[in-house]
Amino acid sequence: MPATARHILVATEAQCLQLKAEIEAGADFAEVAKHKSSCPSRMQGGDLGAFSTGQMVKEFDEAVFSGELNKLLGPVKTQFGYHLIEVTSRW
Repeated sequence: MPATARHILVATEAQCLQLKAEIEAGADFAEVAKHKSSCPSRMQGGDLGAFSTGQMVKEFDEAVFSGELNKLLGPVKTQFGYHLIEVTSRW
């Protein structure tokens, strides 16, 4: 089952929670990703494109394939840091 998602990756849970609050208060996800994410996907506003089950690390995969569509998910902790994730589609 493929999905598309975008994310923001930061080093600490506190930073992740702060960015989540900013986005929930109206900040643009893509703009926050461009300026705050440590993932190279920040250049695309955090967009990861399409991927299938098992292509991402376990914790990220579980959030993407079980979380609500178009809802801000996270913080999700992985070996890379803390993620805010928005699942944009699943089919």
